Amino acid sequence: MAHADAVESMLRALLDDRPRDGEVARPSGLLQAIRHGALGGGKRLRPFLLLESAALFGATGTAPLRVAAALECIHCYSLIHDDLPAMDDDDMRRGRPTVHRAFDEATAILAGDSLLTYAFDVIASEETELPAERRVELVTRLARAAGLGGMAGGQFLDLAAERETPGEDGILRLQAMKTGALIRFACEAGAIVGQASPADRERLAEFGSAIGLAFQLADDLLDLTSDAATLGKAAGKDAAAGKATLAGLHGIEWTRRQLSGLMDQANDLLRPFGEAGTMLRTAARFVIERDH
Repeated sequence: MAHADAVESMLRALLDDRPRDGEVARPSGLLQAIRHGALGGGKRLRPFLLLESAALFGATGTAPLRVAAALECIHCYSLIHDDLPAMDDDDMRRGRPTVHRAFDEATAILAGDSLLTYAFDVIASEETELPAERRVELVTRLARAAGLGGMAGGQFLDLAAERETPGEDGILRLQAMKTGALIRFACEAGAIVGQASPADRERLAEFGSAIGLAFQLADDLLDLTSDAATLGKAAGKDAAAGKATLAGLHGIEWTRRQLSGLMDQANDLLRPFGEAGTMLRTAARFVIERDH
């Protein structure tokens, strides 16, 4: 909860109405839509993973918090765009109207565009007090995780799966891109911020990949077993749209067994960190056992 509150406070500070150097103005109507999509809700899982991964290596304070807030800007942009009529066509997000319903479709597109570009501004800024080479690496890694070979590419594959059902390998690939890439980045970015060794950095990245797959499996399971009131968004949409998911392909019990196996894998990856990895283990359990 402390991390979520800190990220919320940082986002509020970043999304104020004061123009930064090089900006002419921040239009109030667009800023309102951005705040609607980014503030006051969400699990803040990705920032939590980044902050806890950084803390493993002694990195705390404003720099990792700014990187975490930038990552959340990317995540919130993706939700705003995913909800659009041309994409997943959702009316509710986090228990309230989606941005294009609360405002309009054009404003929602621009709100997402603004959050996407602002994320790189925040990391690259000298206010993120990290050595320049580390800021460059974070920007590069985030761009790859969010773009063609990551989240955006995965969303394309997910939409294509409504027209032509992929096999299991195709589902795994699209989920590793659409959901897993940003979660893997969160854990690896924490290690980059904390100047971890190459071996520890790879261990955290693998942990992120396991959590990313677990998150998607849990999400697909909830889509099959929960309801809109609990989720804060529509339930059963994947099946209605004909989307292929591993949970839909193999069933509920198989999915629960896979989630249990991923929990074991996450624990194994964190074992070398001992008690310092407790919060990351707790996060893994939350992802696997969540009900919304």
